[in-house]
Amino acid sequence: MQDRYEAGAIEQKWQQFWEQNKSFKAAEIPGKKKYYLLEMFPYPSGRIHMGHVRNYSIGDVVARFKRLQGYNVLHPMGWDAFGMPAENAAIKHGTHPAKWTYENIASMKVQLKKMGLSYDWDRELATCNADYYRWEQLIFLRMLEKGLAYKKSSSVNWCPDCQTVLANEQVEDGCCWRCDSEVVPKELEQWFFRITNYAQELLDETYNLSGWPEPVLMMQRNWIGRSTGCEIDFPLEGTDKGIRVFTTRQDTLYGATFMSLAPEHPMALELASAEQRSAVQAFIAKVKKQDKIRRTSDDQEKEGVFTGSYCLNPVTGVRMPIFLANFVLMDYGTGAVMAVPTHDQRDFEFARKYRLPLVVVIQPEGEKLTPETMPEAWTGPGVMVNSAEFDGLSNEEAKEKIAESLVAKGIGDKTVNYRLRDWGVSRQRYWGTPIPVLYCDQCGTVPVPEKDLPVVLPTDVEFTGEGGSPLALCEAFVNTTCPVCGGAARRETDTFDTFVESSWYFARYACPGYAEAPVDAEAVKYWLPIDQYIGGIEHAVMHLLYARFFTKVMRDLGMMAIDEPFTNLLTQGMVCMETRSCPEHGWLYPEEVVDGKCSRCSAEAAVGRNEKMSKSKKNVIDPDHLIKRYGADTARLFSLFAAPPEKDLEWNEQGVEGCYRFISRVWRAVHDNLELIQGITAGEPSDGPGRDLRRITHRTIKKVTEDIDGRFHFNTAIAAVMELVNAIYTFEPKKEHPSVLREALETTVRLLTPFVPHVAEELWNCLGHQQSIESCGWPTWNPDALIEDEISIVIQVNGKVRGKVVVAADAVEDAIREAALAESNVARFIADKNLRKVIIVPGRLVNIVVS
Repeated sequence: MQDRYEAGAIEQKWQQFWEQNKSFKAAEIPGKKKYYLLEMFPYPSGRIHMGHVRNYSIGDVVARFKRLQGYNVLHPMGWDAFGMPAENAAIKHGTHPAKWTYENIASMKVQLKKMGLSYDWDRELATCNADYYRWEQLIFLRMLEKGLAYKKSSSVNWCPDCQTVLANEQVEDGCCWRCDSEVVPKELEQWFFRITNYAQELLDETYNLSGWPEPVLMMQRNWIGRSTGCEIDFPLEGTDKGIRVFTTRQDTLYGATFMSLAPEHPMALELASAEQRSAVQAFIAKVKKQDKIRRTSDDQEKEGVFTGSYCLNPVTGVRMPIFLANFVLMDYGTGAVMAVPTHDQRDFEFARKYRLPLVVVIQPEGEKLTPETMPEAWTGPGVMVNSAEFDGLSNEEAKEKIAESLVAKGIGDKTVNYRLRDWGVSRQRYWGTPIPVLYCDQCGTVPVPEKDLPVVLPTDVEFTGEGGSPLALCEAFVNTTCPVCGGAARRETDTFDTFVESSWYFARYACPGYAEAPVDAEAVKYWLPIDQYIGGIEHAVMHLLYARFFTKVMRDLGMMAIDEPFTNLLTQGMVCMETRSCPEHGWLYPEEVVDGKCSRCSAEAAVGRNEKMSKSKKNVIDPDHLIKRYGADTARLFSLFAAPPEKDLEWNEQGVEGCYRFISRVWRAVHDNLELIQGITAGEPSDGPGRDLRRITHRTIKKVTEDIDGRFHFNTAIAAVMELVNAIYTFEPKKEHPSVLREALETTVRLLTPFVPHVAEELWNCLGHQQSIESCGWPTWNPDALIEDEISIVIQVNGKVRGKVVVAADAVEDAIREAALAESNVARFIADKNLRKVIIVPGRLVNIVVS
């Protein structure tokens, strides 16, 4: 039996035990309550980082806790293995993305196993495996049949460095979400999913996801962007045509003085007069090079060009010049905007710049606006003016009445619009799922027959990093036979956006070996929805929204019977560390800083801000180094104790040392008392000191249980166990109360099991138990043990605290009153005063009122 805590040997022993005994293998057990716990699966970059350690430690605590509570727990792991980084790395290192990916998977799997995470590795999947993506291709074909997948030419977000299309959600501040290159617009034929068909349901369900963080729900609501308003027809002067606009501000219609069109609008060139054609063409060419997101930002300069054409305001008859404007997008509404400069700030700035007329139609209460004196647009509420029969109404009341009038006159319709656009899923890269479509000169676009799935991604391709996807140059892949007419055909060479794979992987975990369909309906019915999902908030409007969409699609295709994939969602904070830099050598890795100086030149290492761990900032900590030095249990404990899971965790070397010392202290507490408690069964004590320790023990069980269960207050749960350990160390009459000591020690080990499972297993074994601690269940507290023998009551004199008194827990009010009045410090404040009353709040407070 070891006297000293040796993390490495202990962790290797129990990891082998768990693997050999398949301790965490899950299977459907009818009638047993299930719990599906899942962390977002990782991209196989080759190395785990502290963010992984934290994320997966959080999940593992919950999985182990629920297992100990008697739940049938599914806790799987796999790999989000397709994507641009693998292809880029292959080009950079002269290797194949498949080789690079599978080597990384093998490396990361070893690292994750060293963390002692309780995964059912028999359910492991990798999205780059044809056994997985064949079913994704089948889902696509079913979507194609239902009209939920389609191809069209459109202006797309193009990353010139990655040489591929990006969805709107993958463009961050005008840059590629992966490589930070500036995104440019490009016209391409693309495959899309009709996520807009589910816009309203996706929005409605955000109000039912009570287990999700409100910030994530708000981000999705804003991204879906539902707006209620009207579509209104504006006649084109001198023609029988018109321009239809969408507006949420029909109350301002009488103040519309010009029209703004998106430069991409199909009528843009048609509306250009002979005199303005060259200017219009130049403006369109200029705006096409600009990022869509930046075009609509508040600080972007508002620019436009007059087309030379006019339309008519349908309610006033006013002749309105038609402009192209850089801040109007085809992606929203109809791509045409009725401009009301007095009541929209962008229109206001545009009108001032191009000297266009302004008409006030809403007056704020108690003020009188005039176009000549307005410093900015008035966008608040008010009373209608210059609006015919609607004058005098509040603008909110006028919205409905004007909408009704437009419908009655046949010049408009009430409508709902969404900011959400259909999901562009084509990517011009190699390392992804092939889109199962053929092109035949005779038959057109032809779906690959289901019997021919999977369309396997070929491995014999050459990577140069130039000219887009190498698939297009792979004749053996491209050239094929049309299944309809038997003639020559060409395969689609675009691959799916990697977010397609991650939009349904969680369902495949329920049945990873199922060979009849994408999912086994019975297995999915048993395990889904996921009870607890864990991952970063940065996926709010990408992965989390797409996964919700895919779940609804698979439901409508008859593959699943649930509406939402994730019942509860936890978005964990980042792992941060202060940066250090040297004036000579720039950013320094932590190991390059010795006594606050650069190890290479001895210059003072300047301290920067606490920032997310990043290789570029050189503030990363290698988890392997941490595990080798302290053990996985210490790494887990620190990541769980240093901050609540939803908050950022600041790396602290002293904190890691402190966690290691605490585990060592628990180790000594057990080993120092083994001889004393040998052969003793945990039981109730016979007198005061024993009852005190037992009370602390059961109070800790209650505290830790409540902190873990649904609240995820792991840091306070660990702190409570630390207090119990302190109580064990200060418990003097050990020999007189070995049974209560054993109960306290065993409880400590059991409560620590989800956090530090290796040392918990070892200490449980040392305490004489033959079975794994995982099979012993979660401890429960005895309410009788929580009853206090004595309680401390605060004493106030005229509302100010003047002392406290300890009385028997069952003391009657007379006894409490007598003890309070006799307390020495209190007596000073009531001496020579008139005692008016004594107010007793049972168990808490005595307030003495004197005058």
